[in-house]
Amino acid sequence: MHREAAARLREDDALGSVVERHGPLALDPSDDLYRRLVVSILRQQVSMASAAATRERLFDAIEVTPEGVLAADEETLREAGLSRQKTRYVRAAAETFREEGYDKAYLAEMTDKEIVETLTAITGVGPWTARMQLLFTFGRPDVFPVGDLGVRKGMQTLFGADLSRAEMVAEAERWQPYRSYASLYLWRVEEDIADSVAEVTEV
Repeated sequence: MHREAAARLREDDALGSVVERHGPLALDPSDDLYRRLVVSILRQQVSMASAAATRERLFDAIEVTPEGVLAADEETLREAGLSRQKTRYVRAAAETFREEGYDKAYLAEMTDKEIVETLTAITGVGPWTARMQLLFTFGRPDVFPVGDLGVRKGMQTLFGADLSRAEMVAEAERWQPYRSYASLYLWRVEEDIADSVAEVTEV
């Protein structure tokens, strides 16, 4: 599908040159929903460098599964770099995954809306974090994460204006049914934006 998406988006007046420069890009979905969710939680409201360091320490210190996180004492998680708030978030997700039996297969048959609603019911998982899972765990092809800073920066560069969220959504309609792939290119409009998506997807 990524080659079809690239061929379609290459014809777009705004995005075409970015597609031409980078070639076909794939979503590369993860098999492990909980690990990817934890990475997205670590990325919330911190720099990429800080999130990367915390991720490395955490993944070295414990097994990043619901059982592994719940078995780890709070001191271990704090020493890995998690704030008290993020410790609560990854534990809340772990408890919900264990109690409800959540994993990728469990949610895979849900619609995009249902997945977002299911995940955002977990403490600490907001719309941005949930939509990152649609792209990078489930590989859904037509997701437009309008609240993402990298997407907003890419749109601003392409269209030469600081668009409102409603204006961004309206402009992105031209990229249906491949808005997820369009987002991959928006993240690569500038090099510093590309680093952002790499940080979200690396586990």
